[in-house]
Amino acid sequence: MKSHRRRGRRSGCPISTALDVLGDAWSLLIVRDLMFKGYRSFNEFLNAGEGIASNILAERLARLESAGILTKSRDPGDARRYLYRLTEKGIDLAPTLVEVVLWAARHEQTDAPESTLHAMREDRERFLAAVRDSWSMAEK
Repeated sequence: MKSHRRRGRRSGCPISTALDVLGDAWSLLIVRDLMFKGYRSFNEFLNAGEGIASNILAERLARLESAGILTKSRDPGDARRYLYRLTEKGIDLAPTLVEVVLWAARHEQTDAPESTLHAMREDRERFLAAVRDSWSMAEK
């Protein structure tokens, strides 16, 4: 059994543990932008329309990297920039994000494209496979 106290966690509860990693809105929005919008650079995240401050963005990217949700590497086209990628651990959040999207669309008014919602509802496994495949293709 893994000790939650060694990592400074409140408890070993799975929900509490997930919140320790993803418990702020910015972290999930960064994962969303990586996963569904294909954003890769600091400036893309900064200009995503959510209004995140640059210092908060930098801190959240570092936190997600430390948690193993994403990695960063130098941009081959501009060595001054970093590009971010989801790790396997980050990609494994896709089913959770799909459920959050569907829950929000069911109970609130959202800007989610109806075609995306339809794909998520009608063939969730196919939608998730396409998300995973897009990350596999990006690695090549």
